[in-house]
Amino acid sequence: MRIVVTGASGNLGTAVLRAAAAELPKAEVVAVARRAPAAGAAAPEAPARTEWVERDLRDEELTPVLAGADAVVHLTWAFHPAHQPEQTWRTNVIGTRRLLDAVARAKVPHVAVASSVAAYSPRQSLAPIDEEWPTDGASDAPYAREKAYVERALDGFDAANPEVTVTRMRPAFVFQPTAASEQRRIFAGRLAPTRAALKAASLVLPLPSELALQAVHADDVGAAFVSAVARTAGGAFNLAADDVLDGAGLQEVFGGRPVRVPDPLARVAVAAGFRSRLLPADPRLLDALLRVPMLSSARARTQLDWQPQHSSADALTTLREGLLQGAGAPTPPLHTGV
Repeated sequence: MRIVVTGASGNLGTAVLRAAAAELPKAEVVAVARRAPAAGAAAPEAPARTEWVERDLRDEELTPVLAGADAVVHLTWAFHPAHQPEQTWRTNVIGTRRLLDAVARAKVPHVAVASSVAAYSPRQSLAPIDEEWPTDGASDAPYAREKAYVERALDGFDAANPEVTVTRMRPAFVFQPTAASEQRRIFAGRLAPTRAALKAASLVLPLPSELALQAVHADDVGAAFVSAVARTAGGAFNLAADDVLDGAGLQEVFGGRPVRVPDPLARVAVAAGFRSRLLPADPRLLDALLRVPMLSSARARTQLDWQPQHSSADALTTLREGLLQGAGAPTPPLHTGV
């Protein structure tokens, strides 16, 4: 089996490579990234027959890379520059459309794409929803808007290419230790808590009043992708651990003292940090965080024989541990620097 993985050097990509090494060790993998790991660097665990190829999905030719592939796993995504959403649009939306066009030209029979819980329309309660919930975006944050637009692109591709199996993975918030440095840069920047603060029992956790979230470990997401590829399973799949974390749950993970902050006040604070460029996260991401639905992963369990090996609390604990260790990986997106 020949599998092409785009975004192979990132949080999800490294997890998919690990899962493929465990479950499909004889697979031939083409790991596509805008910047491949440096020559001689310790590569992420991957099948023995893995070739790294540098390609920029925004403007470079993709069809030859996909030639002969049995499946394409599309994970490429850009969060930054957050102050220039037209740039993330080029990568996330135009890049995805170019990739899908190349899949059709190369006659690849299966494409599996990373969507997100943020593609879903806002929740109405904390009751878990299935994959039939509308995908119009949890807020007008560029991230949510782009994920929703990719869903529409997949709708069009699916209708125009009925011979291609299309898989959409919609995970909750994805964590693993080696992505901690990248996630600190993406979401917290210079306002991230120091290692000393994370260790302090007196750490104050300002939390929006309505915060409730699910998480999923990157390795569990990687396992779902590999299972879908191995089974040629199409359709949409929610991926989340069952436990829902609120302020008390986050306190159990991070320690410290949670302080409830009214949602409007939390948004004002995040917006001020974003305008001053102290905080890299767009305040509309907070809107999405407070509106995303809780997920039922029943379809993944039955169709993919998928069972998360980590709870939401476990996944977030790996983030805390990664932050404490300054963890990263020898791929450009997961570097340990500031």
